[in-house]
Amino acid sequence: MKLALHWKIIIGLFLGVIWALLSSYLGWSKFTIDWISPFGTIFINALKLIAVPLVLFSIIKGITGLTDTSSLGRMGFKTLMMYLITTITAVSLGLTLVNVFQPGTLMGEGQRLENRKNYELFVAQTDGVELMDDKSISENNVGEVQNAAPKDDVVSKKIKDARKVKDAGPLKMLVDMVPSNIFGALGDNGSMLQIIFFALFFGISLLFIPAEFANPVNQFVAGANEVFLKMVDLTMQAAPFFVFALLAGKISEMAGDDPGNVIEIFKGLGWYSLTVFAGLALMVFVFYPTIMMLLTKGKISYRKFFKSMAPAQMLAFSTSSSAATLPVTMDCVENRLGVSEKVTSFVLPIGATVNMDGTSLYQAVAVVFLAQFHMVDLSFVQQLTIILTATLASIGSAAVPSAGLVMLIIVLESVGLDPTWIAIVFPVDRILDMCRTVVNVTGDATVASVIATSEGEINLTPDSE
Repeated sequence: MKLALHWKIIIGLFLGVIWALLSSYLGWSKFTIDWISPFGTIFINALKLIAVPLVLFSIIKGITGLTDTSSLGRMGFKTLMMYLITTITAVSLGLTLVNVFQPGTLMGEGQRLENRKNYELFVAQTDGVELMDDKSISENNVGEVQNAAPKDDVVSKKIKDARKVKDAGPLKMLVDMVPSNIFGALGDNGSMLQIIFFALFFGISLLFIPAEFANPVNQFVAGANEVFLKMVDLTMQAAPFFVFALLAGKISEMAGDDPGNVIEIFKGLGWYSLTVFAGLALMVFVFYPTIMMLLTKGKISYRKFFKSMAPAQMLAFSTSSSAATLPVTMDCVENRLGVSEKVTSFVLPIGATVNMDGTSLYQAVAVVFLAQFHMVDLSFVQQLTIILTATLASIGSAAVPSAGLVMLIIVLESVGLDPTWIAIVFPVDRILDMCRTVVNVTGDATVASVIATSEGEINLTPDSE
């Protein structure tokens, strides 16, 4: 029997953890870091290679796809605004929970200090600064040299950067969102907000030019988007091996030859998972039903909503794909909730493309958790950047399993954190992916019902009660 890809990835994760434990017990950590971990780096580089063009073409395609319907005015504006509001709410809720409960701090101080040293090493290498070289590298002190503090010029550079931020005007963030050279922004994964701005500007502009000129561009964008989605698919086919290498290398790097550190890492993952679950549960069982009951004027009750959407929610949980669940979601919303076909066929396909509330919430929690885990304090401005990037990048998240991991790399890089840290949250990503897909589908159904009520397009027949 052929195993599904997600089971292969889970096996790769499990083997990666086992290998990391063995490395710690047998003193093989250096071998793992030197000969296995590089394949994980290759995996991250491949995802980063795909991320920028995927976001660019997905956003343009999502915007221009609105021209396939006859209702681009009032209903289109309401739909996009509702999806934007729910996504911002999800990201803000995630940030609130992770800052209140601080799951990344609920583990051994020694492990977090080691993580902080590795982060400083990453910053020094990213900035092109040489590390302290007054010690010779030998078999016995290689770890000590790797964790050595960078020279004073790193500190000086950070002070200068801090002064620049302090001296900048209140609209500096908005200024930074608009690129002066799109090709320069495309060559820098850290400029994702600029790329997203360009994609939105480009896609909206396409809507206002004659079809004879727009259609060839739309076909190119759609074709390019499919190519990059296929690149994600091909990369993910090799993901079980790459995930094994990435996880084994990252855990070995953090734990060294002390198996106790591995246990500490997974203790932190438990608190992280509970924080994500709490956020997703609040979205599904509190936020969406409240919005539903208030904005549908009580036409759809709490019980009826969940009874009607149960088939789509269960399929979303099992497939981890909003796109694969879309036909069932449309059936539940139209035939069980009583939303007209006109609204269903317009709102839900857009939602499967641009509405990724669960993914956005998870990204917000994951980024701050990883920062806490490495004793990195994110400023208020950086957390605002997370809200903006996670919200806008969710438009470019393909409605397929594990696409959120590509977007997580983007959000990490937007606040200057190491994208290879995604290996730390890999072990629990699959179950969280299943749960956040339920949130995405539930959000789509909520928005469709609200839009239908505002447009007078909801029909509560006996079958839909």
